[in-house]
Amino acid sequence: MPMVCLTDFEASAQKHLSKSTWDYIEGAAGEGFTKDDNIAAFKKILLRPRYLKDVSQVDTRTTIQGEEISAPICISPTGFHCLAWPDGELSTARAAQAAGICYITSTYASCTLEDIVAAAPRGFRWFQLYVQRDRQLNKQLIQKVESLGFRALVITVDVPKLGNRRQDIRNQLNWKTNLLLKDLRSLPERNSTPHLQMFPIDSAFCWDDLSWVQSITQLPIILKGILTKEDAELALKHKVHGIIVSNHGGRQLDEVPASIDALTEVVAAVKGKLEVYLDGGVRTGNDVLKALALGAKCVFLGRPILWGLACKGEHGVKEVLNILKDEFHTSMALTGCRSVAEINRNLVQFSRL
Repeated sequence: MPMVCLTDFEASAQKHLSKSTWDYIEGAAGEGFTKDDNIAAFKKILLRPRYLKDVSQVDTRTTIQGEEISAPICISPTGFHCLAWPDGELSTARAAQAAGICYITSTYASCTLEDIVAAAPRGFRWFQLYVQRDRQLNKQLIQKVESLGFRALVITVDVPKLGNRRQDIRNQLNWKTNLLLKDLRSLPERNSTPHLQMFPIDSAFCWDDLSWVQSITQLPIILKGILTKEDAELALKHKVHGIIVSNHGGRQLDEVPASIDALTEVVAAVKGKLEVYLDGGVRTGNDVLKALALGAKCVFLGRPILWGLACKGEHGVKEVLNILKDEFHTSMALTGCRSVAEINRNLVQFSRL
């Protein structure tokens, strides 16, 4: 039976993966309220379609940070793709290149950055950074990704400490001994360390430290994990180039707002002065349309990419992206939008339920 929607891939992926790997991918912090609410919150937003418009030609293209993408549907940073498919991030990178969209590569990729770039040399890539305690290590990594042609630096801000992920604790996952973090290990004078702890993240990193990062790179800086107007205003003040509204897929702090619910507050705070994106809970073309109507420039997919990868490798990721793009194209046509520029706040209303 063909897989026709993202949840079909979810069901199939669970059958392909070990219990511990599935639990890791699907894992949530605390009781999993926010993880579930990321999806449920989209269903509280209704569409207001406009008819008798010429939608014989619908164009899903848009731009992020000045670069064109085929649709406002890109790939979030997630770690350890080799858990889902032997080629891991190489397959993900090839699929993103074929789709003409942006792939944010994780600090915790299970393939080297050189191999990822070689697998998809024309790919549009950003790099996600977990700021390490060792500043020299951060500097070397940032300079490396810049030299490899990554086009932006995405700093994850919502992990000063790892969230309370109950299933990982139950499964006694120990990434320190199970996985080699190849890029951090391959930096100069680091090869003597056989394994790098997964989260030697700098919990002291704060707003004033952004100027140091800006001083060592020409790359635009995007902050991932912003949920409030106060932090959005600080992002503006510190001259970052973009914000990804995200709660880390409900994996960090439980009982925070769903990403789509936090989006409007952040969009209002930045007043159009920087681009805002959304990650978390996107499962349908309608979800993409709703996020754009509420001010997101683009959405990013996390778990669904790993589902596609687990099912069919590169071809599975391509299928997930194509299904969502086709659904989004249909959603645009059925609400009277011929281009992404025509998507606006008037297309949505919040349910009274």
